[in-house]
Amino acid sequence: MTKQTYEAPTRLGYEIIRDHVLPNILGKHEDEILYWSGKDIARKFPIFSIDELPDFFQEAGWGILVSHEGKTAKDEALFILEQSEATLIENRSYQLEAGFIAEQFQKLNGVLTECYGEKFPKEKLVRFLVKWDSKTRI
Repeated sequence: MTKQTYEAPTRLGYEIIRDHVLPNILGKHEDEILYWSGKDIARKFPIFSIDELPDFFQEAGWGILVSHEGKTAKDEALFILEQSEATLIENRSYQLEAGFIAEQFQKLNGVLTECYGEKFPKEKLVRFLVKWDSKTRI
C-alpha cells in the first residue's frame, strides 16, 4: 500500500461556490444577501483594530486590502482590494466584503456605518468606501 501525501487545496472549490453556486441560488438578491452575510461573518470573526482588516482579508483568501487614509474625510474611509488575474472575476459581487468591512467599523466605532464597493476591472481592483454617521450611535 502506498502512502498518499496531503496536498494543500486550491482555490477552485471556493471559486466554484462563490462565483457559480451562490449567484445561481441567490439570483437577483445576491448583492443584498451577501452584504448581510458579510455583516454576520464580521460578528462571528471580530477584529480588535481596523489595522487587522488586511490580515483578515488575506487569511480569508479575499485578496490584498490596502487602506488609503489620506484620501478620506472625517466621516469616511477608503480601502482598495487588489486582485490578481486569477481572483478578479468580472461578474463577482464584492458585497460580502463590503458588509464585513461595514460591520467591523460599526462595532469598533459604535456608530451607524455602511460600505459601498465599486469594481474597476481594468485596474484589477475593487474600491470600498466606508461612511459613518457620528450622530447615530449603535
